[in-house]
Amino acid sequence: MRQFDFSPLYRSTVGFDRLFSALDQVAGYDGSATTYPPYNIERTSDNTYRVSVAVAGFAESDIAIEVKENALTIRGEKAENKEEKKGEILHQGIAARAFERRFQLADHVQVTGASLENGLLHVDLVREIPEAKKPRLIPINGSAPKQVETKAAA
Repeated sequence: MRQFDFSPLYRSTVGFDRLFSALDQVAGYDGSATTYPPYNIERTSDNTYRVSVAVAGFAESDIAIEVKENALTIRGEKAENKEEKKGEILHQGIAARAFERRFQLADHVQVTGASLENGLLHVDLVREIPEAKKPRLIPINGSAPKQVETKAAA
C-alpha cells in the first residue's frame, strides 16, 4: 500500500485539518491499524445505516457505546471471571480481549438504537437533515409589473 504524506498541505491550508486527519486515519497512520473486532457498515435505506460489530463472548454489560461530537465509539472489556475456568485451555482461538472501535459520523447522523444478537452488536443510525438545511422551492411571481399611469398636464 502506498503511503501519502499530507504534512505539506497542512502549511498551506486553513480549516481543513479535520479532513487531513480523517485521511490519515483511513490510511492507517494513527497507529491503530488493528482489525479486531471485525465489523460491517451497511446502508439499509436512503437515510438509514447499520454498523455491525462481531463481539462473540461479550455480554451487554461488557460493551459501552458512546456518541460524542460526530464520533461513535464502541468499547468492549470482558470482566475476568475466575469461577468460570474449570479446565486448562489447550487452544484459544476465540479472542476476548478488550477493544475500542471509532467511527466518524457525518453531519446530521444520529444513533437511534443498538441491539446484541447472536454475537453481533448492531448499532442503527439515521441521517436527519434539518428543515433549514433542506432545499426549498422558491415560487416565481408570474404577474407582470404594473405600470403607473400618468395624466397629461392641462
